[in-house]
Amino acid sequence: MTFVQVIDYETKRFEEMNALIDRYAEQTAGKRTVTHTLIGKDRDAHTHYVDLVEFPSYEEAMRNSQLPETDRMFKEMVALCDGMPKFMNLDVVRDEYLNKLIVNRMFEEIAVKGNMDVVEECIAADYVSHDIMQTGSAGNGREGLRRTIGMWRDAFEFTFDMTRQVAEGDCVTTLWDWKGTHKGEFMGVAPTGREVSMSGCTTSRIENGQIAEDWWYYDAPGLMRQMGVMAG
Repeated sequence: MTFVQVIDYETKRFEEMNALIDRYAEQTAGKRTVTHTLIGKDRDAHTHYVDLVEFPSYEEAMRNSQLPETDRMFKEMVALCDGMPKFMNLDVVRDEYLNKLIVNRMFEEIAVKGNMDVVEECIAADYVSHDIMQTGSAGNGREGLRRTIGMWRDAFEFTFDMTRQVAEGDCVTTLWDWKGTHKGEFMGVAPTGREVSMSGCTTSRIENGQIAEDWWYYDAPGLMRQMGVMAG
């Protein structure tokens, strides 16, 4: 179970605190078990800060606390604080990155199930597509996405297996495996009935709770070879 330690403190020496954190990260490279850190500054109290430090588990957090660098860093941190920092230990019982949910709906509900009503909810009106098999602005906007998805759905019965997904800031990157049966004309190629597959990667930029931009990378030449269009 993911474990998060919350550190609440006051300091007038945040630049020194920031430098201390950088030194700690450098000194514990390859040893620390911290997976994610976030520092927030109180907008209403300029000396008040809150750190959130994430670990894979409570046990890993305890292992990290036993590093000599961690003990040394804690003592130096206390010296920079106005008073003793306060600690809160949390077991994470729910963890959802909402941007991932939006992207997953595009793959699962729009692409695989063909539910085009979801487009209005998930896709921005000024959506921009960057697709290696498209030129110009043909795939842009909600109607452009509908046309693109429709083209693929008319040509293939397919599924997506999302193998890895990483979210950072306003972007979500999804690694996927795609499998399909060539049932209809695709890029001028008559249906072959062949089973085809490819792997790819899509990076989606989220804005105001909707997908505003996508970058699609996949093995298009490999797909065409499987359809018998290009020499293997």
